[in-house]
Amino acid sequence: MGVDYYKVLQVDRNAKDDDLKKAYRKLAMKWHPDKNPNSKKEAEAKFKQISEAYDVLSDPQKRAVYDQYGEEGLKGQVPPPGSGGFPGGSDGGGGFTSFRFNTRSPDDIFSEFFGFSSPFGMGDIGGSRGGMGGSSAFGRGGMFGEDIFSQFNRGAGGGAEASSMPRKAAAIERTLQCSLEDLYKGTTKKMKISRDVVESSGRPSTTEEILTIEIKPGWKKGTKITFPEKGNEQRGVIPSDLVFIIDEKPHSVFKRDGNDLVVTQKISLVEALTGYTAQITTLDGRTLTVPVNSVINPSYEEVVKGEGMPIPKEPSRKGNLRIKFNIKFPTRLTSEQKTGIKRLLSS
Repeated sequence: MGVDYYKVLQVDRNAKDDDLKKAYRKLAMKWHPDKNPNSKKEAEAKFKQISEAYDVLSDPQKRAVYDQYGEEGLKGQVPPPGSGGFPGGSDGGGGFTSFRFNTRSPDDIFSEFFGFSSPFGMGDIGGSRGGMGGSSAFGRGGMFGEDIFSQFNRGAGGGAEASSMPRKAAAIERTLQCSLEDLYKGTTKKMKISRDVVESSGRPSTTEEILTIEIKPGWKKGTKITFPEKGNEQRGVIPSDLVFIIDEKPHSVFKRDGNDLVVTQKISLVEALTGYTAQITTLDGRTLTVPVNSVINPSYEEVVKGEGMPIPKEPSRKGNLRIKFNIKFPTRLTSEQKTGIKRLLSS
């Protein structure tokens, strides 16, 4: 008989459809090549055999041929079955009847069974869907994670219902670069995405869409904006959420410290000792004139209240502007300058 498909699936010869599904689910998850990176060749051979066994035994016509004639009956020519003939067969001549055994790939069977061929192979925005071990969202690799497998295995105990439950694809994250001005004033950004969709007819196609992102005043680096289920559509899987994560571009003048803005002014030693007026252009284009009458030492900060970043939950309120100073000391002094400074500072 060649390969014993019943032994491969570890079921008895009277196994019903639910028994076959349960057995396939368990073994396919165990021997999937992505789950066995250290013994991939052995796993691929086992996985192929498991898939073939399930394909044959879950199809009543193939199973009937296999039960009567074995593996050779499916793949080659067999003795004539008598007057009844082969189901779907045709006389191949020479007293033999041929049966066309159309095998499906293990990947296709797994995909039909679980809804996808690899949990991390969901395709990227503007890219193609990943197959087994294929690329996933934004170029991440298509390997199974242990946690994904454990979720599948937990679901395996639920019989046929567990396999039909849709699973949600992992969220796709993309960085959204914003200038400090954007985050100070708030702005609207439009992002064009391309994604796979399944038409009502069941045919796959690609669609383009414009997403509008409202950046609120005061938003910080790391803020997430989620567009639910805007990832690629795929049969049996709930599309992934598309998540944009705010990142802040470096600014040439200001640094952000929480809700405060920090600016550094270069001044001379004379200005540090005798007084200095800072002229600062704000992020919304206003000019601030800030007189500093204190003696400025290297660690001194002048604080201007309410001229920092908007506070996200109360955008009418702002943090502070903190002015730091970089004091330029003279590289050398003449004898007269030293004498004069001593006289002035010792009085």
